[in-house]
Amino acid sequence: MTAEASVEDRIASVWGVAEGYDAFLLARRAREHKGPVLHIARDDASTARLADLLAYMGADVETLRFPAWDCLPYDRVSPNPTIVAERVATLTRLLEPANGKPRLLLTTVAAVVQRVAPRSTFKGQSLTIRQGESLDQEFLIELLVANGYTRTDTVMEAGEFASRGGIFDLYPAGAAEPVRLDLFGDEVENIRAFDPGSQRSTSRLQELTLRPVSEFSLDPESISRFRTGWRDVFGPAAAADPLYEHVSDGRRYPGLEHWLPLFHTEMETVFDYLPGVSVSLDYQAEEVLKTRLEMIDDHYQARRQPPREGETPYRALPPHLLYLDSKGWNAILSRLPVVAFSPYAKPDGARGMDVGGRPGKMFAKIVPNAEREKVFTLLGEQVRDWGQVNRRAYVTAWSKGSRERIGTLLREHGVVTQSYENWELAKKAKPGSVGLLTLGLERGFVAEDMAFVSEQDLLGERIGRPPRRRRRADELIAEAGEITAGDLVVHQDYGIGRYDGLETVSVGVAPHDCLRLLYDGNEKLYLPVENIELLSRFGSDQAGVPLDKLGGVAWQGRKARMKQRIRDMASDLIKTAAARALKEAPVLAPAEGLWDEFCARFPFVETDDQARAIADVLEDMGSGRPMDRLVCGDVGFGKTEVALRAAFVAAMSGGQVAVVVPTTLLARQHYRTFAARFEGFPIKVAQLSRMVTGKDATAVRKGLADGSINVVIGTHALLAKTVQFAALELLIIDEEQHFGVAHKEKLKALRDDVHVLTLSATPLPRTLQLSLSGVREMSLIATPPTDRLAVRTFIMPFDSVVIREAIQRERFRGGQIFCVAPRIEDLDRLAERLTAIVPDAKLIQAHGRLTPTELERVMTEFSDGKYDILLSTNIVESGLDMPAVNTLIIHRADMFGLGQLYQLRGRVGRGKQRGYAYLTWPQTHVLSASAEKRLEVMQTLDTLGAGFTLASHDLDLRGAGNLLGDQQSGHVREVGIELYQQMLEDAVADLRADASRRRAEDRDWTPNIIVGLPVLIPVDYVPDLPVRLGLYRRISGLASDAELEAMEAELVDRFGAVPPEVKNLLDIVDLKRLCRAAGIERLEAGPKGMVLQFRQNSFKNPAGLVQWMGRWKDGAVRLRPDHKLAVVRELTNVQRIDLARRVLRDLVKLVERAPVAERA
Repeated sequence: MTAEASVEDRIASVWGVAEGYDAFLLARRAREHKGPVLHIARDDASTARLADLLAYMGADVETLRFPAWDCLPYDRVSPNPTIVAERVATLTRLLEPANGKPRLLLTTVAAVVQRVAPRSTFKGQSLTIRQGESLDQEFLIELLVANGYTRTDTVMEAGEFASRGGIFDLYPAGAAEPVRLDLFGDEVENIRAFDPGSQRSTSRLQELTLRPVSEFSLDPESISRFRTGWRDVFGPAAAADPLYEHVSDGRRYPGLEHWLPLFHTEMETVFDYLPGVSVSLDYQAEEVLKTRLEMIDDHYQARRQPPREGETPYRALPPHLLYLDSKGWNAILSRLPVVAFSPYAKPDGARGMDVGGRPGKMFAKIVPNAEREKVFTLLGEQVRDWGQVNRRAYVTAWSKGSRERIGTLLREHGVVTQSYENWELAKKAKPGSVGLLTLGLERGFVAEDMAFVSEQDLLGERIGRPPRRRRRADELIAEAGEITAGDLVVHQDYGIGRYDGLETVSVGVAPHDCLRLLYDGNEKLYLPVENIELLSRFGSDQAGVPLDKLGGVAWQGRKARMKQRIRDMASDLIKTAAARALKEAPVLAPAEGLWDEFCARFPFVETDDQARAIADVLEDMGSGRPMDRLVCGDVGFGKTEVALRAAFVAAMSGGQVAVVVPTTLLARQHYRTFAARFEGFPIKVAQLSRMVTGKDATAVRKGLADGSINVVIGTHALLAKTVQFAALELLIIDEEQHFGVAHKEKLKALRDDVHVLTLSATPLPRTLQLSLSGVREMSLIATPPTDRLAVRTFIMPFDSVVIREAIQRERFRGGQIFCVAPRIEDLDRLAERLTAIVPDAKLIQAHGRLTPTELERVMTEFSDGKYDILLSTNIVESGLDMPAVNTLIIHRADMFGLGQLYQLRGRVGRGKQRGYAYLTWPQTHVLSASAEKRLEVMQTLDTLGAGFTLASHDLDLRGAGNLLGDQQSGHVREVGIELYQQMLEDAVADLRADASRRRAEDRDWTPNIIVGLPVLIPVDYVPDLPVRLGLYRRISGLASDAELEAMEAELVDRFGAVPPEVKNLLDIVDLKRLCRAAGIERLEAGPKGMVLQFRQNSFKNPAGLVQWMGRWKDGAVRLRPDHKLAVVRELTNVQRIDLARRVLRDLVKLVERAPVAERA
């Protein structure tokens, strides 16, 4: 006890350190102290908060972060690679001199307790690459692999690298963007950062510093140390462990970091990296330390239990090798100067000093909700008082936009304000006025000479959140449609064949890349790459589809029949759509002033896509035509916000809004959301579903009929005959995929002239098809909200240790767990199993057989945190929002459909924490091929925002069915999915007599161009086949000079200078476009001249052509008897393309000048 007491005495208490003020004190301490300063915070959230603040007001202090691993002690999963990279970067930096800058290290109790690799591991391990220096590629690759980087084709994530000829891409640990090195031989020509989404360069760098990304490296010495250590600790029998085998082969193994001490001769602590350090402890750091040490011990004991059957044993290292214990902690702290922070004022008789910081006033809480404006007057008075005692006042906002908005509001209430861009300027502010700053401060504080008020103190909800870097949505989707060898493809003229690979064919002398297609009877067709657009994917349902015969008539007949059917179908669609377009709908526009206030209650910044969707919806509602829009966005990406705003506009314009949802639970949740957001506005919200008592339901129906209720939320009970609306103006359908055709027809009947907004994450193939074919409008929300992490998905047989860990990890994070089974009868068995694995967790069951009140009770108690695990059927699938639930366990995942799995997975990871999803099946059970395929797709869709891609996968796996209702048909099977969509779009466009859309017959021919030059992307330029094919596909679709130039720029950027063969490919695509415009079917150029053949042997402007021939000076031009146009002159290779381009440009101009009658 004495040792501990003496440590307690030695720690000086600092009182009055309010949250927010601590950053200022730490910066001051770092400037005054000669060595580094170490601040040990309670958790990651407070280090993140401090780092943001210090970056703003302590630019002269070097602030480093040292985060703890984001996994449990003795876990089977590795910590997040980005976190490890940041830890290692910090340790490496600590060994480099600070160059006179004060140095401050922010860390957490959990991170300090954990022992780290010795200093020798990182000393001199950073490598700097400068422009113009020479670099040995082989050495660099070895170094990267040893340090934990992985090699890939295209670099997307931190810790990856790719090498393509003279270009070397890598994503260094801790960097914001990956980096591309251009090498000339061994010399580094230039260094550029690039965007992983588009693969285009963003900025140039002079040098690049590579630090290790891992806390151990798999070099021969470390491996032999590990092997010896392992056998010493666990005995020779443990050599059969898969982990041991992996390391012996020099491969990493999940969770390997938990055996870190075996790779090093000894371990050190963070303090060893910080000679002469002064330490400060966050408030309650000692309590956090105690629980952390107990947790480490608890997990160690759990790992020592003998393994259950069918599970690999976990050989845990004794805790003292990996962690400090309380003795070690006290011993270290007793040698260092330590202070402990407390947010409270110093009590009488207590030791220590009071620095005078106090938490700020919550102005928003003082005034009642209805009198929001009083806040600003209150603040004005407060600022005047502060000014009299020489306190400077600052108001912080989350974003520039909200800062300006607050400024305007303050000035309207007579408060003097001044905006500052940075702290250097702001700290010179005069007392008595308000300085406006853009800074993410959660709560304000008051100190001796300054006072901060945060946006939240002032307005209650925040106006905006800082935006993060984004990935473009369309790029995710483009990837889904690649062709791979063995796929069925559809050629416009020859029908269904099998794609067999790329082959370089010599045409005359020049090599030319062609796609090899196999047809019935093993006949081959070679298609030049520049004509790749004649192919479309067949779709993924490829079993038992017969190949067509080359030159057979069957395909043309099928295509023609199909065209007629599609035409009929399209004309019905158009009739429906036209009927709606001719109907008038009320023009709804947002009410000025109130609208802004309503938007300000949304606690986040709208993502780009979301803002666009909202704008689209408002535009539709204001157009005077009935809106029919599908908002397609991932689970939890803010579709509800779009609906809320639409509902607000409609209700404030005096109309009624009906929100139809598939389940009672969802109705309840939406009702709560809507009621909370509309509080204080003159809008009455009601709900109608099984959960509402009969008496209330009658009252609601009456309110709807007489117009006293503005917004109603309900299940399809809303569609009953007894429900009459006084003035329905907007119908919102949520989670559209759950409604059957009959319900949808009913919904349609409700709404010839009402606005309709459909929300869905995984739209039904049919709805998607409608939107793609341009009959309905669609908005796609594919950017995740700020701070969302993708859900980590594990797919494996049910393993009780892993499941126990998953549950314990979640409970330790303070979260809850969803456990889902496909059938009600599985629930009890699963409940027994879970109770056996985790006896102390509290379980509750929910399923459709409960009465509405019971279900309501279960859900309410679960969301209030009374239980840890909710065991249910897929009743949770539809849209429930519980931010505390971050782990999902699916039993018998093979029995769910793709859309269901995806929706279920979207229920977790909705807060700040990373969500985990475990898709399991019994160990004894063998999966069917299609189930395996489904689960594979789930694993690959880790990216956020993949719901749309998924629906297109599903459209692909199942076919779209008939768009007009019940008659499902095999249309898609006959011509393949892409062509089907194409034909449908054509038919729709044609019936709309859309002259701007090129007509179908115009699109069905492709000019043939022969110039006798090599046309291909050489293998040594782009070695990776899928990437090469993707480029061919994109190049053949280029439609303007600007796009061509952009493409060329991108090629240079990604792969280096464009070789002549690729230049020819680009030129030919360009010539093809000109031929099309001029109506030239074939162009042949050789050493002696060039011959053009007109389509159908006619030219749109014959008179103009004759005049042009008379004017042409370069070589002889003549029209041959067979109607071909010949230009005769000697041509070198280079001149061929040049001449063709000149002639074609002239001809295109002639066509454009043709008299209208002839063009038609």
